Amino acid sequence: MSDQQQRDHEMSAQNDMSVDAKNQQAKLDDGHTKRSGGGRDTYTANEPQQQSRTVTSDEAPVLELPVGAIVLLMGASNSGKTTWLQQQIEQGILQPDEVVSSDRFREMVSGLEHLDWRRPSRDESEVLYQQYHLISDRAFHIMDEVVQARCRLNQMTWIDATHIHEADRTKYVEMGRRLHVPVLIIALDVPEKILLERDRDRKHPRGRDRIKQHYRNFRSEIHRLKKEGFQQVHILRPHQLATLQMVRLPHPLLHEVGAGIDVIGDIHGCYEEMLELIGQLGYVADEAGIYYHADGRMLVSAGDVMSRGSRSIDTMRFWQRQLAAGQGLMVDSNHGWKVARYLQGRQVNMTHGDELFVAELQQYEQEHGKEAVEQLKGEFRDMLLAAPSHLIFAKNGVRCVVVTHAGIRDHHIGKQSNRISDYCRYGETVAGQNSDKPIRTDWFNEHQSGELIVWGHDPRLQPTIANRTINIDQGAVFGGQLTAYRYPEQSFFSVEAKQDYAADPDSPLIRLRKRRFAAPDLGQFIQGYSVLTDSYGEIGVRAEFVKAAIDTTSHYTVPLEELVYIPPTMAPPNVSALPDYLEHPAEAVEYYRSRNVKRLVAEKKHMGSRAIVLLFRNEQAALPYIGRPLQGSIYTRTGRAFFQPQLEREILERLRSDLEQAGYFDRYQTDMVLLDAEIVPWNLKARELIASQYAHVAEAALHDRQTILDTLQTAEANGRPVQEWVGEWTELLEHAHVFAEAFQAYCWDTDGMEGIRIAPFHILAHQNHAFTEHEHVWHMEHAKELAACSDLLMETEYKVVELDEDSEDEQRLIDWWTSITEEGHEGLVIKPEYMTMHASGRLVQPAIKVRGRKYLHIIYGMDYLHPDNLKRLKQRKTRKKERHALMEFALGIESIDRFVRKEPLERMHECVLAALALEADAVDPRL
Repeated sequence: MSDQQQRDHEMSAQNDMSVDAKNQQAKLDDGHTKRSGGGRDTYTANEPQQQSRTVTSDEAPVLELPVGAIVLLMGASNSGKTTWLQQQIEQGILQPDEVVSSDRFREMVSGLEHLDWRRPSRDESEVLYQQYHLISDRAFHIMDEVVQARCRLNQMTWIDATHIHEADRTKYVEMGRRLHVPVLIIALDVPEKILLERDRDRKHPRGRDRIKQHYRNFRSEIHRLKKEGFQQVHILRPHQLATLQMVRLPHPLLHEVGAGIDVIGDIHGCYEEMLELIGQLGYVADEAGIYYHADGRMLVSAGDVMSRGSRSIDTMRFWQRQLAAGQGLMVDSNHGWKVARYLQGRQVNMTHGDELFVAELQQYEQEHGKEAVEQLKGEFRDMLLAAPSHLIFAKNGVRCVVVTHAGIRDHHIGKQSNRISDYCRYGETVAGQNSDKPIRTDWFNEHQSGELIVWGHDPRLQPTIANRTINIDQGAVFGGQLTAYRYPEQSFFSVEAKQDYAADPDSPLIRLRKRRFAAPDLGQFIQGYSVLTDSYGEIGVRAEFVKAAIDTTSHYTVPLEELVYIPPTMAPPNVSALPDYLEHPAEAVEYYRSRNVKRLVAEKKHMGSRAIVLLFRNEQAALPYIGRPLQGSIYTRTGRAFFQPQLEREILERLRSDLEQAGYFDRYQTDMVLLDAEIVPWNLKARELIASQYAHVAEAALHDRQTILDTLQTAEANGRPVQEWVGEWTELLEHAHVFAEAFQAYCWDTDGMEGIRIAPFHILAHQNHAFTEHEHVWHMEHAKELAACSDLLMETEYKVVELDEDSEDEQRLIDWWTSITEEGHEGLVIKPEYMTMHASGRLVQPAIKVRGRKYLHIIYGMDYLHPDNLKRLKQRKTRKKERHALMEFALGIESIDRFVRKEPLERMHECVLAALALEADAVDPRL
């Protein structure tokens, strides 16, 4: 019988509802079965789904509530679902947002608390029936959207509806599988007599026939519940519901950071390296062999502690002891899962290094007997099977760090399912075209939820940070390093592997070295990313600035492999307290004194253009650094080539020849030198700027002001009262003369190399060695040595300033600055004793530029010293500039270190790109 025939029969029978019609009505009450939810979860072949637990009325009524669960209430109308839930809310056991009700959503979409579609008139009944159908459909659609949203956020949701039809329960079971949340059901087994009594007392009774039909459906369905995929099934009588105790289970994956955590990457049986690293981290063993940290820190393993290496049993025993003592945590992993199934007795192909663990077990059996090895295998099996897919660490209730083995999607964090476990073990891969090895994809490009995700599994030459994810598998078993990441300090510790245990000729590290100069994957940068630096910590750059930097590197800069370092901007001092000065050395000195810096180095600033000089002893020497023969490269602080190609080749060859003849390369046993320098004259790079913005302005100002002054002086000679104006325009004309002299002093003609001078002030690196931790005096003396090697190079005048209370160096510094700036020089760069210094855990400004009064006419205009203008300029804001200076310096230091270590191009590029991105963030260019 069709639905329409059914309704015809109902109308002709004067509203005597048939069994089919009553079933239809019940389905409308509880939602439409045709909406069955989304697709099912996919499980691994060897991993069974979690078995449901059924609690009957004979058992103690205790309900354990997992985090983020869907809890269905099942029962006929009048079984007390809504009343009981309201009581739980009033008692504070449940929160109002945790309960969704089908009746409430019907009322929300229609404004009707109840709609009785039964009427004597067939036409009326048909219309009301269809309305009820539409209202219920819309109500359940919206309610399901709310439930899904809460599931995605891992929030618990109680659903108040009858759920007496299997299809209406199944859609929530499927929703739970799809969204990785457990689904529980509480069936309220209320006797029919009580249901009928309650219905008579309702404001809008459902009717005797409808209640009886509900009850029959309920009784026929409750026996199927345990087969429908629920994690828990509770069938309760009324008296049990009244005494039901609810226990909210703690989040099984959530831990507090506490005193800190130390996450160790893939160990793979490298037992000695593991102990060395743990000792380096400050852990000490007690008599039982359990390692403790004096500060109460926690060891965390990113998985794969066994296989491939030579001492898997010792490594697993270590973690077994740590976990049992509550002094360690471990996540599941691909080798861990494979070994666990082997220990369960399953048919597992023990290859890819797992066979070495089997061999260790066989040796153990020979030495200790079958009973001992079986006990050991059981202990290892239990430990590995108990390992969660991932761990979450929170500070002050905020999720900050996630530890997983191979990767995790944002919407998986905090949830558990077989599919999530698989993803966390293996990451995301695609089939290789010419190899049986899968190709790992960059899952981390999609990470947006904010937590710092620490992972391993995919060996990298160095710890790799991309989009707030950190890879700490440095291939110890392949002869690389064993790495630990310390949080919240955000620092790395590592030890070198004692040997290449795997002896794999095609190991991941070997493959990485072969493709070291492969083009970076821009996908991991384009949405914004962060770089973790040793000197500053984490530096984040926003997407819009990254895109601008990518455009620059794609079209304008030297090739990426040559772009090894972007020099940082320099911060100015605080505004001067002196009335006629905008900048003065006293404020720079006070900045460093307040940060307990005892010695300064003041360098005379050349009026030129910042440049990076990368020079190789010969073209072949460039191969290990940039992957192709190259003489060298000279580029600006924005990454563009400084000279035309032919002139660059001539300069580089001249420098190379001069340093070779002077024995520089042999003396320092280096095939490479990286310099941070100024190249003069200024007009080499600023010719267009000078012509359009300075020369014409100066010429026009001198002409106009001289004309006005001449006219005023003539008027004064004729007895006109213009003396005040004459004085004013005399001063303005002097400003114009100072302006013209200021920029002309730094411009001269050049012919090829003739007239060009390079003034290095940082010797950034030699072969296999960076000099970023050296004293500035060392850099200046080394620059002097370089200047003695080649006429193209020039030394920089400098003075050391002691900040002792009795020292007169500060005044000598001020006198020197005053003298040279009045002569027309730009000013001084004042630096702390060492290139990299910290105070109270924070990076100190590596340099502060203090420009002279005359030079600042170029920057702020020829009349900037007018009292009104100077007053306004002293309101300038420098905080952003100062912050950028520190971040760009840290990024530069990081990129140099990575370049010297010959890390992959992508690792250097992320630093360079971040520095260029910071430059794209608008800051007052006059600062």
